[in-house]
Amino acid sequence: MRQMGKWTSFLAAALIALTPVAGAAQDRSGLARFVGGAITDRTFGGTDLELTLSQGVPWRVFTLDGPPRLVVDFREVDWRGADATAMDQSEAITGLRMGPLQPGWSRLVAELSGPMAVKQAGLTLEETGEASLKIALQGADQDDFSKSVGAGSSNWTAEASLTQTLPEPKGDGPLLIMLDPGHGGIDPGAERGGVRESDLVLLFARELSEVLLRTGQYRVILTRDADVFVSLEGRVAAAHQAEADLFISLHADAIEKGIAHGAAVYTLAEEASDAASAALAERHNRSDLLSGLDLSGSDDRVAKVLLDLARLDTTPRSQALAAYVVGGIETTLGHVHKDPLRSAGFSVLKAADIPSILIELGFLSTQTDLRKLQDPVWRAGMAAGIRDGIDAWAQEDAALKPLRFQ
Repeated sequence: MRQMGKWTSFLAAALIALTPVAGAAQDRSGLARFVGGAITDRTFGGTDLELTLSQGVPWRVFTLDGPPRLVVDFREVDWRGADATAMDQSEAITGLRMGPLQPGWSRLVAELSGPMAVKQAGLTLEETGEASLKIALQGADQDDFSKSVGAGSSNWTAEASLTQTLPEPKGDGPLLIMLDPGHGGIDPGAERGGVRESDLVLLFARELSEVLLRTGQYRVILTRDADVFVSLEGRVAAAHQAEADLFISLHADAIEKGIAHGAAVYTLAEEASDAASAALAERHNRSDLLSGLDLSGSDDRVAKVLLDLARLDTTPRSQALAAYVVGGIETTLGHVHKDPLRSAGFSVLKAADIPSILIELGFLSTQTDLRKLQDPVWRAGMAAGIRDGIDAWAQEDAALKPLRFQ
């Protein structure tokens, strides 16, 4: 390993390509696979991260603060078989996650118990053709740590690009609805029994899109149509880029204590309607942090959105949409959450000029809800209920348009 002066490093793909060994078993798929790894504390201080990959790939490593995190990016890695719990054997690492970040890139994020410096980092190629990445961490002074954080000059935007083609409007045009499947990529969301929230809500978003398109009254686009990471700010930006008329975020959360079941619909509020909603919003809003996104400088932009006068018009429209969607779901499925209309400070709902709601389809932590979410017949009923709610809202909203502030 070599000494790190700046904690950002790329290995050239051309250099890696020069490593075949006669007789060695080579992975010809072109995609590096996770083979094994561990994070362990050294006896006399410091922590080591070691990963074995099926082949070498370009990579970089850096740290972020607020909270302190170690981030390692790879030019793509198949993480199947990686068990974060088994890998993390260190007291210095409080959380570990890895997965796809955007097409062609993967990421590993280790949450640190305190400031730590990358003392050494290097990737070596073994005779088998496999690659071994070793990173040595050492406790650091907070001031020194703060000065070293960031991805440096090689930073790139960790966003999935909006590659879908927008349907052409017809005259005044049908409403354009932006569906936002929550989580994705390195951020799988809630997980229960091998089922990931990010996969479920993406599947449902595709199904709901088809239901809405079949009415002929709506155009639909998704913030993501693959298992990739999109930041909360990026989701809102995508809605603005598409000039969406509605923004609907889709989730299926899990709670650690108690039992919750049934769908609920959220609108934005600075003060949450209840403690459970506040806790849920806090977990959702941590997605960017958990995915290793540098959020420095974003607060001012969010504040400007919150102060936008357009919200005077948008808030009651969002609240009406939420009420109609709850009514549609209850009519088609016969059941919703005991307190289905809620509000909290979800960052993803902060588009001041677009009516926005967040739908919790159900709770993965409740076995009955989990079964329903995996049932295509139940999902079809849920999609129909949401469609009916949007239909009813759209009729009323169009009738009230002449009365709204222009």
